[in-house]
Amino acid sequence: MTKKTAIIGSGISGLSAAAYLAKEGHLVHVFEKNSSAGGRARQFITENGYTFDMGPSWYWMPDIIDRFFRDFGHGATDFYELTALDPQFDMIFPDSTLSVPGTYPQLRAMFETIERGAGNRLDAFMMAAKYKYEVSMLEFVNKPCHTWWEFVSPKIVASALKLDLLSSFRSYVKKYFSDPRLIALMEFPVIFLGASPKDIPAMYSFMAYGGYALGTWYPMGGFHEVVKAMKAISEQLGARFYFNHTVEHIRADRGMVTELVINGQAHRFDAVVASSDYHHTETLLEKKYRNYDDRYWSSRTFAPSCLIYYLGFNVKIPNLKHHTLFFEHDLDTHINDIYINRKWPEKPLFYACCPSKTDPSVAPEHHENVFLLMPLATGIHDSEPIRERYLSEMIHRLEKHTGASDLAKQIDYKKSYCISDFLQDYNAYRGNAYGLANTLRQTAVWKPSIKNRKLANLFYTGQLTVPGPGVPPSIISGNIAATEVNKLKLHRYEKAV
Repeated sequence: MTKKTAIIGSGISGLSAAAYLAKEGHLVHVFEKNSSAGGRARQFITENGYTFDMGPSWYWMPDIIDRFFRDFGHGATDFYELTALDPQFDMIFPDSTLSVPGTYPQLRAMFETIERGAGNRLDAFMMAAKYKYEVSMLEFVNKPCHTWWEFVSPKIVASALKLDLLSSFRSYVKKYFSDPRLIALMEFPVIFLGASPKDIPAMYSFMAYGGYALGTWYPMGGFHEVVKAMKAISEQLGARFYFNHTVEHIRADRGMVTELVINGQAHRFDAVVASSDYHHTETLLEKKYRNYDDRYWSSRTFAPSCLIYYLGFNVKIPNLKHHTLFFEHDLDTHINDIYINRKWPEKPLFYACCPSKTDPSVAPEHHENVFLLMPLATGIHDSEPIRERYLSEMIHRLEKHTGASDLAKQIDYKKSYCISDFLQDYNAYRGNAYGLANTLRQTAVWKPSIKNRKLANLFYTGQLTVPGPGVPPSIISGNIAATEVNKLKLHRYEKAV
């Protein structure tokens, strides 16, 4: 008997779940409130010729992304061209700039130049990080996390000490390096996990391996090419997509979801996977069917929101790399404004992405496509004047770094995106951009459950459940949710027999 399965939302995790479920023979229907697929990884094209990725721009952990395509008999490069970035990115400090090389031998040499003996210590750091990466990505993150017993396997138990679950990431990095620039470079990959490096488990050093050792890549045409490829696979397997379709209510009876109310019409399904914001999805249910109440959500530590500017410049900007991190101010000062003071930062760090340096298709000839992103506390007041104030500061620092002048006068396209937009477009809890913080107390079984505990056929996927935020984890999350739906199907077959 074929199961009719609904997926709410077409973000990365929803696309992943759609593909895996369609492969198993489900009649998959994907309902998306926005006009295009991708969720935070959507793309838009302006009338004057700019193509902007709205969210993800770092193509890290290429093996995890490629594993998704291999599961369907393809490779990522069957759908898009991948370009290795060299340098991977620039990191701007008050008195110097680190240009991170594209190859590991060059990276090692740079470390040795900055700090005597750091090359050997980088080898040791990366060897340990590679081990964590392999255990985490092959064993740890693929669990549905219903119970800690899932992690009682010989390999995970044997690896427990080597995973450094109880050590602080910051203290761990400082065991290897003392130069502040090298420490900042090694801490950068965990910033968007949602807490200070001093509060993130050292296990996440595997992200440095997934980035620096495996390289930073760019899919020509933009990151949205990943979305298009995942959608194409889902459609080839029979999944159907419905855009501008808002799920307004989830009806349930006798321990099962029975109907979704979509654009005012009721539709019956055998199973539902919610790739939409977890908190928002639960508000579509009667309170008695929810996994968590408002007190639970308010007690969680969320990763940041952010201010984004999509900018088109009618000139080429010199001395600007594809990725640039502006770290002229203290990292902890900015982090404290996000998590402790919960206010707009006084001395912000920010990130600039200029894909037109690599891909001429994303901007008109002799123009530049620039994406500016500044992490923020969730739930704070957001207004256009505040956004413009920070844009002026970021443009000033961009000019200082590149030597360009009067950049504000060269802008021929501008669009901002911030907390209120995350709320409007994604129903994101408190306008978050990156899901829950990956602190130890919000890891694995301590994350929101991937399964509704009161409704047997309702499942959740995405950055607010296991394994966590980011493109590769969201792909994995969709696979985990699909596997759980298939377990339900087999169980119901057995009951029927």
